[in-house]
Amino acid sequence: MAIRDIRVVPDPVLRTPCDPVRRVTPAVRRLVQDLVDTVDDPGRAGLSANQVGVSLRVFSYNIDGRVGYVINPVIEDLRGEQYGEEGCLSLPGLWYRTRRADYARCRGIDLDGHAVVLEGHGVMGRMIQHECDHLDGHVFIDRLEKDERRAAMRLMRSASLR
Repeated sequence: MAIRDIRVVPDPVLRTPCDPVRRVTPAVRRLVQDLVDTVDDPGRAGLSANQVGVSLRVFSYNIDGRVGYVINPVIEDLRGEQYGEEGCLSLPGLWYRTRRADYARCRGIDLDGHAVVLEGHGVMGRMIQHECDHLDGHVFIDRLEKDERRAAMRLMRSASLR
């Protein structure tokens, strides 16, 4: 299908909670294919629909050669803790150590309406949480400690002035 352009902060679509997909239409099928095509690039772990300007609750992923998607994901379980580097396609060039649960499990559906469960530890767990945050209107720097978040915001503002 198509590789979509990535929206970057401060685009308001990134701060708006996404609507659930109520019906799988041809437009939703195209969106899912575009998300899968766009995330299927080295260095990309996940991509939410609002990052390509569509405010629907869908994300795609590319972890360890496994590429897929989840429609209407809801996190069901979080366990353990990890503290590691995190970045985001919508915040290019910004990487910060971010605290997340080590394990995450989400449930959603596929294009045929069948239940999908996506779960994992480490990078997979981090990606599930990161993408669900996007769909709720949050970006990863929202999880940083106050001083680090302030520094990240300053960096973003100075980069946008160039």
